Amino acid sequence: MQRYNIIKDKIPREILLLKSLPCLYGKCSFCNYILDNSTNINEIIDTNVEIVNMISGEFGVVEIINSGSVFEIPEAILSLIREKCNSKQIHTIYFEVYYGYRKRLKEIIDYFPKQEIRFRIGIETFDDEFRERVYNKPFPTTNLKEFSTNFYACCLLICVQGQVIEQIENDIKIALTYFKEVTINVFVDNGTPVKHDSNLFNLFMTNIYPKIKDLPNIEILIDNKDLGVFVQ
Repeated sequence: MQRYNIIKDKIPREILLLKSLPCLYGKCSFCNYILDNSTNINEIIDTNVEIVNMISGEFGVVEIINSGSVFEIPEAILSLIREKCNSKQIHTIYFEVYYGYRKRLKEIIDYFPKQEIRFRIGIETFDDEFRERVYNKPFPTTNLKEFSTNFYACCLLICVQGQVIEQIENDIKIALTYFKEVTINVFVDNGTPVKHDSNLFNLFMTNIYPKIKDLPNIEILIDNKDLGVFVQ
C-alpha cells in the first residue's frame, strides 16, 4: 500500500491517495478501487491525517485522489487539506470528480480560494454506448464544450476486450481537443468483469504510443501503479 508519492516528470506534483466515504455511483464494472472506501469516519480521518501532513509544497501543486470524488472526502479532511496547502503555499490542487457532481464544482472552488482548482473526470471513452454497456458508467458526452469548461483533465481507459484500435485513437483525439491534460490508463486485470486485451495493447504500443508518449500534457499509465500510489 502506498498513499503518497512525488511525481517529477511532465506534470510535477505531489499525489495523495486518500480514504473516503463510498463513491456516489460506485457501479463502474472495471473499478475495484472503491474497496478502499469506508463508512467509518474515524478510520477515514486517522488514515488521511498522516498522509495530508506529508504535503511539503515542493512543486506548489498537489493532486488528491480518493477512489471516488472530492465530495466524498469528509469535511474535517478537506479543512486539513486547505490548512496544509495554505501553509505550504500550494497554488494548484487537482481533485477527482464524478459526472454526477458537475453542478456542485463551485463549492470546492469557493472552499479553496487561495488555490487554482483543477477537476479531473474519468470519462474512460467518448463512445457513450460502449461506456454504458461495458463499463456500466452511463452519462452523455454530447456537450463537449460543457466538459471542457468544467473539467481541466480527463482519464481514458484503454485496451479492454471489446474495444478496437480506432476507438482508442478517436478517444485520444477528442480528449486532446477538449481537455488541457489527459491521463491514459491501460487496463490491468483486477478481478472485475472487464478484461485486458493483450493484442489491442500491442497495437496501441506499436501504432499510437510512440506518437503521443512525449506530449507534455499526456500521462500514459501502463500499469495502475505507475503514479506510485495504490492500495492493491
